[in-house]
Amino acid sequence: MTDLKSMTPEELTQWCKEQGQPAFRGKQIFQWFSRGVESVEEMTNLPKALREKIARECAFTPPVVERKQVSNQDGTIKYLWRLADGNCIETVLMRYHHGNSVCISSQVGCAMGCAFCASTLGGRVRNLTAAELLDQVIFTQKDSGYPISNIVLMGIGEPLDNYDNVKKFLTLVNHPDGVNIGMRHISLSTCGLVKGIDRLAEEGLQLTLSVSLHAPDDETRSSIMPVNRATGVDELFAACHRYFQKTGRRISYEYALIDGVNDTPRHAALLGDRLEGTVAHVNLIPLNHVEESPLKPSTHVAAFQKQLEKRGITATVRRRLGSDIDASCGQLRRKAMKAAGQKDRG
Repeated sequence: MTDLKSMTPEELTQWCKEQGQPAFRGKQIFQWFSRGVESVEEMTNLPKALREKIARECAFTPPVVERKQVSNQDGTIKYLWRLADGNCIETVLMRYHHGNSVCISSQVGCAMGCAFCASTLGGRVRNLTAAELLDQVIFTQKDSGYPISNIVLMGIGEPLDNYDNVKKFLTLVNHPDGVNIGMRHISLSTCGLVKGIDRLAEEGLQLTLSVSLHAPDDETRSSIMPVNRATGVDELFAACHRYFQKTGRRISYEYALIDGVNDTPRHAALLGDRLEGTVAHVNLIPLNHVEESPLKPSTHVAAFQKQLEKRGITATVRRRLGSDIDASCGQLRRKAMKAAGQKDRG
């Protein structure tokens, strides 16, 4: 099968020419895919011979809603999608006054091993294709009926560990003939893959880079984030500085406050030392409880925030959405697998 759904309009145009079709058919096919068609029969402005060719060569395989949970508190919707190969991923639709955001997954499972995250339990199974990334946006919008204006790559998986497919997805979702969501409305979160950050900086994209920091020193960060053992905090901040110098885009640092681990006055002082005088934003996150983890949410969120603000560092506390529907990454997937008596395939 040819992955036509992961192709850009330009690539589809070339494919159409190779089939003896006029160039404009490529744009038409791309527009149909961007609308979330589930079969070739919906592509009504294409000639029959071309539709038959697409049917033979293209697997439409839209994601199927395995589970859907809607928060009674704030309207957050969490989807567990079943993919064509039987694997499941999660997508979360978050509703705000300024618009609706969708948090999408980039991999089935995750290899990063962060101690506080349910997504990584069981490891990585495989990368998602560009089409599978895009389908989360399209079919969440289609099923919920809510228009999506913002995208966050902060679901299951490490986006920079699936670099080529994520980059292709960004091209597809940003294209004016498709979903057409601007780069400034897209955030990409990484646990700190330095080579990936440097590579992304060279792309010159105007998206927002969010770095899952969670500790300002090597000892603490390495204890909860194995990725730090390969490239330490000094190297990570150096890469972030290069990224800002190259793109001019402020970096957001994600910091999940864990009781007795990274929430002490000493940690706040160290973080202040790292960020004082830089163009940065710290997003403090009340830790979501993960059943399999002994880590507990901090009770010092306000004090930590105040200590950073005294240093002139912008620090906000993330609003907790969907706490009644397992909105933390990976929890719904693992519960569904346990209920089915399955094990992770990582």
